[in-house]
Amino acid sequence: MPTKPKFAKSELRTAFPSCVRIESKPHLFCPGCGHPEVLKAFGFAVDALGIQEKVALGVDIGCSLLAWDYFNIDTIETHHGRTIPTMVGFKRANPKALTVAYVGDGGAYAIGGGHLMNAAIRDEKIMVIVVNNAVYAMTGGQEAPTTLPGMIVDTAPYGADQYYMKGPEMIRNVNPNAFVARGITSRQLALRKLMQEALEFHMSGKGFTFLEILSPCTLNWKTMDRPDKTFDFLENTMAGVYPVKKY
Repeated sequence: MPTKPKFAKSELRTAFPSCVRIESKPHLFCPGCGHPEVLKAFGFAVDALGIQEKVALGVDIGCSLLAWDYFNIDTIETHHGRTIPTMVGFKRANPKALTVAYVGDGGAYAIGGGHLMNAAIRDEKIMVIVVNNAVYAMTGGQEAPTTLPGMIVDTAPYGADQYYMKGPEMIRNVNPNAFVARGITSRQLALRKLMQEALEFHMSGKGFTFLEILSPCTLNWKTMDRPDKTFDFLENTMAGVYPVKKY
């Protein structure tokens, strides 16, 4: 197993939001993974809004769980697919808390799909961040609800089937009042702005907040040594199917 590179704390501090827990860096995500970019955008938005002491972050099982010690923020690790109802319960018990569920596309749209849709229909006052990398990443790259038609994955060696789920579009259909948007890790500055906008909506208490973010999985896309292919698949293939915009 490769050893972690050594960095001075001062070097790390200038690269990360102030709410990040430097002691846990370098992080444990794979090289080229998009999760750190999502978390960085979230951290900078938390810093900008000055809400570090008010946030409760729930993380799902999967690659999401590697965010459990990413921040100096109260964090809860849940059973797979149960992050959303856990944070709904947390919000109801502590209405003043800013409650954020951080999940992958599998946890959100497969095992957690019923929880997601019911929370959206009930207009629960929580924020949900879904990281969409088109595969079940931590368990080896199996076909997920977001895997694109024809995509080669471990459980579909001849190409995935024609069905895939579009989370933001579904949420908008069941809740006309929610904040609904899709971002992408390759546009970091725009993502930070979108993340802050989503958090501001959540802070307002107006209703359900839903943000899906397109993200690379270089390990299971088999592009770890080809950043150009990673970028092309993310920006052209995935964003071509999953439009990056507010809904």
